[in-house]
Parts: sequence; structure tokens; C-alpha cells
Amino acid sequence: MTQQSTRVAGKVALISGAAQGMGASHARTLVEHGAQVVIGDLAQEQGRELAHELGADNALFVHLDVTDYDSWVAAVAATVQQFGRLDVLVNNAGIFTRGSVEEASVEDFKRTIDIDLTGNFLGMKAAVPALKDAGGGSIINISSIAGLVGFKNRAAYSAAKWGVQGLTKTSAMDLGEYNIRVNSVHPGSVRTPMTAGLKRGFGQVPLGRDADVQEISNIVLFLASDESSFVTGGAYAIDGGETAGNNLRTDA
Repeated sequence: MTQQSTRVAGKVALISGAAQGMGASHARTLVEHGAQVVIGDLAQEQGRELAHELGADNALFVHLDVTDYDSWVAAVAATVQQFGRLDVLVNNAGIFTRGSVEEASVEDFKRTIDIDLTGNFLGMKAAVPALKDAGGGSIINISSIAGLVGFKNRAAYSAAKWGVQGLTKTSAMDLGEYNIRVNSVHPGSVRTPMTAGLKRGFGQVPLGRDADVQEISNIVLFLASDESSFVTGGAYAIDGGETAGNNLRTDA
């Protein structure tokens, strides 16, 4: 076995929203490098197919509603029962909604906050006792560049993703004494099923393209591994330079 394939050997990760898109990529990448993963999702057929693909020794599917604390508690319990411990939590589940404060519906705002922000809080709350039992671990909250800068016509989504960054930094301070590291990842444009129907250009991105999901999974792997043992409270933009500055400006 190569050195690379053991980067997270012996670690157990619970990933929300892991049946497809970025979450599925994170699961495959962590297993490839030695971890065992629990795939939490509402999409049972896809989740079970992915668990089967990764193998019973490496993966387990659990039905997970991230807005329901009891569902989180059950997912953590199933993780510990199946694999004996929990070392990594990846809060990946999320939805995308449009609309300014004037145009967005109250229902859409509440639903977005429930899934994209409160879901992270509930997952962390449920996972912390198991992470403490393991002697520490890594919580990786998937936010967005909409949690680093303002985004026109994205009131609910941006509010939730900024909230994830705040929750991350506060929790890094609260949980450091238990050797639990907490970091947020802020992807820019990524090719996933959730973004497949979006019309977007890349003139604002210095690298001139969107990201492959594997490029996001690479930093998740780093934050899950002991290579990042002194890394906590960080907010990591994976955006091709989009938030570095105004890339649309031209010389007069």
C-alpha cells in the first residue's frame, strides 16, 4: 500500500449529503486513502448504491435528515456501532435558493437556514460526544464563497453560508481543548448535479473555469487527515481566485 493511500487510515468519517455530487466524491476519496465512511442522506437508493460500490468493509449508508436532531443522533450511533468510533464529521448537505430579501419567500428562507446552517449545528452537537470519546477529531463544514462575500439575489443562501463560517470559528475555540478541530471549506463554482442547470460565466474567476468535485475533495482529505493537526478555525476558499478581488475590471 502506498503512502498516499494511508493518509486517513484508521479514521471513520460521517458525511451528510453524501449520496451524490460533492458528498459522494468526498466519500470515495476518503475510502481511497484508507478511511471508513458513513454515507448520510435522504436519497436511499443512491446512498445504498454508493455504499455497495465502496464495499461493506469500508462504507455504510444511513438515512439522515439533517434538520432532525434525532436523525443525527441515530446516524452517529450507527457509525460507532458499525465501525467502533467517529473521527471525522463532514457537514456537506445543503440546498441552493434564489431571491433577495424582497423577493425570497419566508418559507424558502426558513428551509435554507434549516438545512444549510441549522443542519450543521445539529450534526456537530450530535457528533461531539463520539469525537471526544475518540480522543479528538476533525469537523469539516462545507460552506461556499457566498459565505465569504456578498452575493446578489442570494439572501437565504448567503445568510446560511456566512452563518456556517461563524459557527465554525466559534466552535474551533470551544472544542479545541478536546483536540477537535473545526474548519470551513468555501467552494466557488463546482460541477455538481445541484449546479448543472445554472447559467454562469467564469470571467470573474482568475483561473477561468469551474472546479471539478475532486478538487474540493482534496482539501476535505487534508482537513480529515493528521496532516492538518494544527489547523483549526480556518475558512478555506477553493474558488479559482474568485474572491481574491475584482477580476472583471479592465484598463481604461
